[in-house]
Amino acid sequence: TIREITGDDGRLPLDPGKNTVSACVQYLLQALNISSKVGVEIELHKHMPIGSGLGSSAASTVAGLFAINTMLGNPLTKEELLPFCVEGERLACGTGHADNVAPALYGGITLIRGNEPLDVISIPSPKELVAAVVFPQVDVPTRDARQLIKDKVLLKDAVTQWGNIAGLVAALFKEDYDLIARSMKDILIEPTRAILIPQFYEMKEIALKNGALSFGISGSGPSVVAITRDEKIAKDIADKIQTHLKENEIDSFGYVSRVNVEGPRVLD
Repeated sequence: TIREITGDDGRLPLDPGKNTVSACVQYLLQALNISSKVGVEIELHKHMPIGSGLGSSAASTVAGLFAINTMLGNPLTKEELLPFCVEGERLACGTGHADNVAPALYGGITLIRGNEPLDVISIPSPKELVAAVVFPQVDVPTRDARQLIKDKVLLKDAVTQWGNIAGLVAALFKEDYDLIARSMKDILIEPTRAILIPQFYEMKEIALKNGALSFGISGSGPSVVAITRDEKIAKDIADKIQTHLKENEIDSFGYVSRVNVEGPRVLD
């Protein structure tokens, strides 16, 4: 059962069959053949805005499954836990994918090489990377953002994008920040989704002019993220972007963080 949910403004279901966290916990208990023996009461405290492009549903699902697995004595490894997390994404947005749950569960940066079968590769995260995230207070539903993605792309654009991805992977292994800056560019998805985010290109210009290695949309948006190699630069970029948004009558939240390479952990 779900005892309480906070931080969601009443948007998430308390019905345990409809809430992604409780539903996935139930799947796990059934897979372990202990659903008739174990009862779970859940309190969910959301500290990430819903529909922000920050992977809020993934964070909740991973936290819930990690918690119950820990309480049961860790019968499953993280690799075995991942498919249950993916099912949570299917419930949340209609598509079972590991893009958000894999890094949330494993920590660090992950590459989803394939989905059938699921093949996830952990990639080194350079120690100096710092992300500046700004969440503009505008509504961009994930489903709407996904519908904008083209079914077909030009071959030359696909080749460029593949080159950028390969370059980024190499840069992360080499800790080559100049190569990160050259490679961390999205020419396929960003142009189609940027139209849903007010002031996107103005925010991008601010970030790149003030020392960001790269700038882009976080998830489906409307959150945006600037990647830097210095915490002071990241904070300065977040402040400048938020100031710009305020001048254009758009409220926002800002976050600055290094990469969490550990994944979830028990705090209490």
